[in-house]
Amino acid sequence: MPSSNPDPSGPADPSGPVSQEPYRSPSRVFWIMDNCSSHRGQKAAGRLRSKWPVTVLVHTPVHAGWLNQVEIYFSIVQRKVLTPNDLSSLTDLKQRLLGFQRYQQVASPFQWSFTRRDLVALLAKLEQNVGHSSGRGV
Repeated sequence: MPSSNPDPSGPADPSGPVSQEPYRSPSRVFWIMDNCSSHRGQKAAGRLRSKWPVTVLVHTPVHAGWLNQVEIYFSIVQRKVLTPNDLSSLTDLKQRLLGFQRYQQVASPFQWSFTRRDLVALLAKLEQNVGHSSGRGV
């Protein structure tokens, strides 16, 4: 299906992949999203279903961005490549992004240091703080 946007460097077609096969004709299409305020809740689900009735909105757990590896990668791109936003052209942006590909060659898995013992201590501290704050008058 040809793009509805004649300028390939311009904004993407807002109907995106849902307007193309095979997504146009199934009985259901699941969209997995994080819990950003712009696309959570019944209003967001209703907006999507009003345009694409076969859409089923599925959210990742709250405070579980670490589950979304794509989100992690783009967060790193934002911090390491796009900030500061001092690019003067799309060509500069392209060069900076392509130059960042070296990250993929040196990246390694995160070494988690937060242990079960740390979690128990944190939960105990939180419990203690909640107990202290509940005795205060409003």
